[in-house]
Amino acid sequence: QLQVVESGGGLVQPGGSLRLSCAASGFTLGYYAIGWFRQAPGKEREGVSCISGNGDYTNYADSVKGRFTISRDNAKNTVYLQMNSLKPEDTAIYYCAAKRSCSFTLTAKYWGQGTQVTVSS
Repeated sequence: QLQVVESGGGLVQPGGSLRLSCAASGFTLGYYAIGWFRQAPGKEREGVSCISGNGDYTNYADSVKGRFTISRDNAKNTVYLQMNSLKPEDTAIYYCAAKRSCSFTLTAKYWGQGTQVTVSS
């Protein structure tokens, strides 16, 4: 089955860190740019970060610049999102998506099912 699967979400206190993973199954992740998106209750899905297929280009939403870092290990068919200095407003379901190019549009070849991130004391 061709899919991407997110993992690593959870409950963390403000100021804490989490690392999300996006693993590909059934296809080579390195052929695709990967975007991380999030959707909070009552809000639209928004782009958080993206990385090109070979990892030489990355982009971040203004709200996470300096706090989140995206990276990829194509040998492991996995993309990571390191999230530091987490804030309550980062609470959302986080999704990864395999895309033709690095962008925050919602067009994607594959979407994962999402992983919940909750930032609360």
